[in-house]
Amino acid sequence: MKLRDAPSACPSLWRWLPCPPAELRLDLVLSSGQSFRWWESSPGAWTGVLGGRVWTLRQDGDRLWYTVYGEEDEREEEEEERDGCPAKAAKLNAAETERILRDYFQLDVGLSALYHAWGAADPLFRKVAKDFPGVRVLRQDPVECLFSFICTSNNHISRITAMIERLCQAFGRRLCCLDSRPFHAFPSLSELTGADAEARLRALGFGYRAKFVSGSARAIAEGLGPEGLCQLRSAPYAEARRVLCALPGVGAKVADCVCLLSLDKAEAVPVDTHVWQIARQRYGVALGGKSLTPRAYQEIGDFFRELWGPRAGWAQAVSIPPFLAPLSSTPSHAHPIISPFQVLFCADLRKGQKPAGSQHQA
Repeated sequence: MKLRDAPSACPSLWRWLPCPPAELRLDLVLSSGQSFRWWESSPGAWTGVLGGRVWTLRQDGDRLWYTVYGEEDEREEEEEERDGCPAKAAKLNAAETERILRDYFQLDVGLSALYHAWGAADPLFRKVAKDFPGVRVLRQDPVECLFSFICTSNNHISRITAMIERLCQAFGRRLCCLDSRPFHAFPSLSELTGADAEARLRALGFGYRAKFVSGSARAIAEGLGPEGLCQLRSAPYAEARRVLCALPGVGAKVADCVCLLSLDKAEAVPVDTHVWQIARQRYGVALGGKSLTPRAYQEIGDFFRELWGPRAGWAQAVSIPPFLAPLSSTPSHAHPIISPFQVLFCADLRKGQKPAGSQHQA
């Protein structure tokens, strides 16, 4: 374990907030394919970029521990760490850091009560949910979420993660370096709209997605802007979905992922062929045709919204993944995925089911 990843090593740089595993499981949520910016830097410790800062998080009993690293400047880039602690700690007060975490993990939403309600409505949910506590939906920055999910087309989680890392290194602002690993902020729209952006993205291995990323960046910059994208949080679900689907490279499924994970549309249910098969085979949803048509897509979403209620997208994140393994003869982490929601919360589900740590640390 790296010294910096343990609160006991640098207690002055770590804070905690109360958060039982039933409300949040970092190991299930951060490896799930909702976000592609987190890395298990040592067992039970997760390091990633959130809100333009680099964080390390870990759980211990009913506590969520966190530390935030400050941005380096050119004179400090070569400065060594002392005693495993960052050379420069972030100057954010406790109230602000806690607000950021609570917002990102949506901790004001009581998950245990939702699990109970979903289990009462759905015996299949009740059957699988006991093995996967603390699975909740992140609330991400809309720009980062949108462009991350544009990159998910015909892709798998490990490759998407590598693509996003290259994107941030090439276009984003450098934040700091930990253990010789540089961390960068997610690029702004202006950084993705340059005349050479598409060519640079193709050189980074984005393939046909390069055109969609640069095209959507220009469309947003010239249209509603990043502020307007964020304001879709207050728009009706159907309106937000319509606006997103008008962007290059954004279909119904990507739009629903963005709606669910960044625009406060908890009723959004991303549907792919696997979810379609599960709806038919496990839930007996009778739909005509042999393919996932737009009509079938809508009917499946409506079915789950009626079954699970206004937070159907959250319930899907728990109940769908355990049924996915039998649908593929290849491991879930290796299976080519059209969207990470095909294997949402499957990337690391077969690791231990116990939350990391069991004793409070001082």
